[in-house]
Parts: sequence; C-alpha cells; structure tokens
Amino acid sequence: MSVLVIKVGGHALEATSDAAALLDSLASDIRDAQQSGTNVVLVHGGGPQISELLTATGVASSFVHGLRVTDGPTLRAVVMGLSMVNATLCAALSARGLSVVGCSGTSASLISAVAAQDDLGFVGSDVTVEPRYLNELLSNGHLPVVAPFATDVHGQLLNCNADAVAGALAGALHADSLLLLSDIDQVRTNADDASSGISSMSATQARTLLESGEAKEGMRPKLESCIAALSHGAQRVVIANGSRPHAIRDVLSGAALQTEVVA
Repeated sequence: MSVLVIKVGGHALEATSDAAALLDSLASDIRDAQQSGTNVVLVHGGGPQISELLTATGVASSFVHGLRVTDGPTLRAVVMGLSMVNATLCAALSARGLSVVGCSGTSASLISAVAAQDDLGFVGSDVTVEPRYLNELLSNGHLPVVAPFATDVHGQLLNCNADAVAGALAGALHADSLLLLSDIDQVRTNADDASSGISSMSATQARTLLESGEAKEGMRPKLESCIAALSHGAQRVVIANGSRPHAIRDVLSGAALQTEVVA
C-alpha cells in the first residue's frame, strides 16, 4: 500500500464557523484515500493554541527563522497546547468514523531529537523517527495522529516544528507523498509578491530560496522539511493551502494551486 503523510496547522481547529466544515472535509478526504488503498498519517501543529496559553499565563513569545523560542514555561505551554489539539482532533475525526490513534514523539520512542545549540532553548533539531509503531498502527487500519514534540537521549521533552516532524516521518516511512498544508497557495520566488507562486521546483531550488533569504519565517521550516523528506526516501512533497474544504482531495487530483517539490 502507498503511504500519504499530511501535515495540518493548528488553525484548522480554531473556533471559527468554518472549523466543522473543514473537519468534515478532512475526514472525508482521509477516508477516501484509505479506501483507495493508501495508508495515511496525520501530523498537526498547534501554534494558535500555544500562543493563547502563553498569553493567558503572561509569557511572551518570540520566533527565530519561523521557530518558537522555547524556555521552560514555554515548553509547558507547548506540550499542553499540542496535547489538547491532538485530543480534540482525534475526537473530531473519530466522531466522523475514522479509527484514530493519538500519538506524540514519546509514543514508543517514535520521535527523537537533539536540543538546538543556540538561543532557541528546548527546540528539537536533527529530528529522527523510529517508524515501527506507526507501521503497526497502519497495518491494523488505524489513522495515527501525531503531536510534534519529542525527547532527547536523556528524556528531555523538546518542541519540534510540525513541518520538520512531518518531513522526518515521510522520509522514514518512504512515503509516496507528503502534503504540507499551509495558509498560502504556493511557494513564492519572491515572498512579497503573490504573483510569483510556482507550481513545481527541485530540492536544489528550495535550497537556493533558503540560502538567499527569500524564504522567510514559516516558509523556511517547510522548505527544510521538503529537502529532508526527499533526501530520506519520500517520493514527492506538495505545499498547498489547507484552509479550504476538501484541500487534500483537490491537491491529490491536481485541481488546487500547489507547489510540488521533487528531488
């Protein structure tokens, strides 16, 4: 069976009038993929929920190259926020008929990382995945829903970027496709020019955007994820807008604007 890894942002669960419709379409698209013979793994973020917790507790947020600086109080909010998103997403998808298993990097030593060697604090880099647990879940017809926090060799919890985790999972599972669903339609060669979106690019072109600084903020970890996934065994990566109903269906069919990144 083929493998599809999907990354969705925490924005999908924000309390908006569109949330229920987006969850309906997400469940429908995943079910259709499974019925067509594709194993699906879902990775989620939780930025808005984490920011809400930090604001409520009076902890300031800061970012470096799209990554949240994570001290001790921030790490607690990260784990709490991602755990809540995971439980809420699992409950919503289960209610829509999917066989869901919530996971994190601490589940069966699924995700390991090392603490970044700079001022990011408890942020995980060099993310690695032990896919055995996921393969067991997939072989039994389940949908793993993965929260992107990990541990290091000492058991220290680390905040990992969800795009980086999705890329590492896709590589470890030799996924046929990795879908990084964002709030933009395509990667832009000029970050400030909406008309500069491109439909296809190579990993080399992605590296060029990173090195030139044209890839900014949240796009940087996405492109880094693309490169990592392709270099470790994923067949292709697609970046697309996940804020519309049936985004997965439309991306897979080629009906939606998207950027495909290939080796």
